[in-house]
Amino acid sequence: MPTVRTKLLTITYEDGGPADGPPVLLLHGWPDAPRSWAVVAQRLQAAGWRTLIPSLRGTAPTQFLGPTTPRIGSGVALAQDAIDLLDALHLDQVAVVGHDWGARAAYTLAALFPERVTALAALALAYQPRGEFTLPGFAQSRLFWYQWFQCTEAGAAAVRQDPAGFARIQWATWSPPGWFDEAEFATTAAHFAAPDWAAITLQAYRSRWLPGEATDLHYEALQQRLHDTERLAVPTLMLQGAADTCDSPQESAGLDHYFTAGYERLVLAGVGHFPHREAPDAVATAILAHLRAHTS
Repeated sequence: MPTVRTKLLTITYEDGGPADGPPVLLLHGWPDAPRSWAVVAQRLQAAGWRTLIPSLRGTAPTQFLGPTTPRIGSGVALAQDAIDLLDALHLDQVAVVGHDWGARAAYTLAALFPERVTALAALALAYQPRGEFTLPGFAQSRLFWYQWFQCTEAGAAAVRQDPAGFARIQWATWSPPGWFDEAEFATTAAHFAAPDWAAITLQAYRSRWLPGEATDLHYEALQQRLHDTERLAVPTLMLQGAADTCDSPQESAGLDHYFTAGYERLVLAGVGHFPHREAPDAVATAILAHLRAHTS
């Protein structure tokens, strides 16, 4: 697979479809990898789109250049990585589709770099204005057990010791049973083997709720800009699984007023936290309609 070198990373990415087609950036979620987009990407490519699917920081084979760079998993860091990739490929504008962590990065791109994003589609994760994490109600907090688990030292040690085992619990409990097989999980989990996967995972979640976690001044100005940005000016499609037992579907409802260029929300019956894996044809159809409507 091709790579680009940025100031901090060697980013590995997949590049498919017609080279002169309009580009769409597909950002995978956590715990997942670029292969999650395989079926949706094929549909987009067949419709004339050029698909770019990077491995996010921490996910092999993308690598940090140096051992001392703070392993930061914030939405701002993921968004800057995406911009660095686009700059290296000399792409001024793209449509962006993201799932879970990729959705957070997509929202952050629309907030900080709206001139670079023609249209946005987010899967599973609701928009969080200003990029702020606030303690959810009891029902959602119960679903977030995996975040609180990581905030204990014993839990963090367990994630470092068995990252694939930790990831598999999320796959098994965030969606209705039977949506994946062991071979697919094992192949995907190979991307979690690098030490940076656990480091990025732990920093991303622990820093939301605990003081004193690793930071990187490299992102301070962008983080402040994000804090000052409440509304997005990019047309947005939100795809939510009605059976998602990680992010409750109600979290993405009633957010229209945050999107000045339009907000369409589609809830997929019987689908959990991984809509593009569980219902790829429905997801691809919805994304294509959205991109066609908002990309010239």
